Amino acid sequence: MAVTTERPRLAGEPTRPRAVRRLRDEQPIGLPIRRTNPTWEKAFQRRLAVTDAVLLAITLLGTQAFWLGIDTSQRIATNLSVPLQVPYTGATAALLVLWLVFLKVFGSRSPRVIGSGFTEYSRVASSSFRLFGLVAIVALLLQFLPARGYIITAFPIGVVLLIASRWGWRQWLRKQRRSGRYLIRVLLVGAPSSVEHLHEEFTRRKYLGFEIVGAVLPRRTPKEGLDLPVERLGTFEEVAAVARRERVHAVALAGSEDLPPESVRRIGWRLESTGVDLMVAPAITEVAGTRIHTRPVGGLPLMYVDSPSYEGSKKTAKAVLDFGLAWLAVLLTAPLMLVTAIGVKITSPGPIFFRQQRIGLNGKAFDVYKFRSMRIGADAELAQLLKEQGTEGTPLFKVENDPRITRFGQFIRKYSLDELPQFFNVIKGDMSIVGPRPQRAEEVALYDNAAGRRLLVKPGITGLWQVSGRSDLSWEDTVRLDLYYAENWSLLDDFVILLWTVKTVLQSQGAR
Repeated sequence: MAVTTERPRLAGEPTRPRAVRRLRDEQPIGLPIRRTNPTWEKAFQRRLAVTDAVLLAITLLGTQAFWLGIDTSQRIATNLSVPLQVPYTGATAALLVLWLVFLKVFGSRSPRVIGSGFTEYSRVASSSFRLFGLVAIVALLLQFLPARGYIITAFPIGVVLLIASRWGWRQWLRKQRRSGRYLIRVLLVGAPSSVEHLHEEFTRRKYLGFEIVGAVLPRRTPKEGLDLPVERLGTFEEVAAVARRERVHAVALAGSEDLPPESVRRIGWRLESTGVDLMVAPAITEVAGTRIHTRPVGGLPLMYVDSPSYEGSKKTAKAVLDFGLAWLAVLLTAPLMLVTAIGVKITSPGPIFFRQQRIGLNGKAFDVYKFRSMRIGADAELAQLLKEQGTEGTPLFKVENDPRITRFGQFIRKYSLDELPQFFNVIKGDMSIVGPRPQRAEEVALYDNAAGRRLLVKPGITGLWQVSGRSDLSWEDTVRLDLYYAENWSLLDDFVILLWTVKTVLQSQGAR
């Protein structure tokens, strides 16, 4: 091994600043960059590529069989002045190769999007749209009429199959990550409070697959008395060395007074030769990606955050869809509601329906309808039961092992059959199909300013917190999820929550 020594400084030669010498020692010029991507990423990408190829081959061959059959000798002539005959099977094979190339080129299998959900799906759809836009233009210029069969049939079917496949692989990847496999090793860099917050956000979403290996803190941070959820592995000046030693895949920068822009640049320089990804965590959280836009201004990347949307065309579209879907649900579930009503009547004395005042949009009170699942006089017992279990001061009035629920009431609650009459609340306009949980006036009286923002949208029959944990979530988690929905809702999210609701109801042990 060759040993290099620093040459003596010549007389009159200016002294190189210490910071520059240290930077050059830690970041040798010309050192090749080798990415430290997780070893599982390549194998996972190959699985996606093989699945894509199989599904697209089936789609395109099916399209060919549907329109012209599988005769490999059949040729299609274009309507040009110079006749050009194209083998149909050759066109199918060429389109298959081009589709796979477009999926690759436009990053549908990029390590930064695989398993991410909407971003991955949108890249699949956009790359397919670009391809078939090109196919349409070429077919128009060459007057290749059979291309219409590909566009009409292969394009929509292929996109649906690809997105369904990516969804299936995403569920598989999440399952592996819950078992401690297919993880991304991350080093946190920042002040203790910022590191703690970022660690909480990462660990709350275990399905993202981030494994926190430790934290790097400012040099002036005391070594004693810290109560960090992760091990302290060094200081800001040692980020690159710690990243190499711990074999991390990414470094996440949290906020710190000791991380001015120049320090962030130097950390980036030191990480260049390690191949470690650099992530910068903004101070804002619980904001959907659709509300965030970046714009470079004079070399400064600025992040724009759109204000939550509570009015306008989106709200009108949601109201129209709610009204139509509620009527459809009433018609489809009418026999089930009739059976449930008979069950309530013959299993316990009292009325079939339960009506209670709840607080809705902008604090307006309304009567919510349910099938009765408790014995008569249950409301009068609530205060004492909450006091006995010590939760009378929490604005989420739920009772563990509630003795007021009838036997038939337990059954209809398990499958949310007691909620079916709330479709009439949606038709009246008091509720939405998807939204925060409607609460009693006594619960709303305990709200702080943050929780009060739940009232900026209509309450819903189902919602984000219901599909995330049913009745097992704490009040803090319930507020966090409801606020996220209220500030970031979209019609696409509503559709996804409805699909989750079906799955959650079928797998649930019951609600309170």
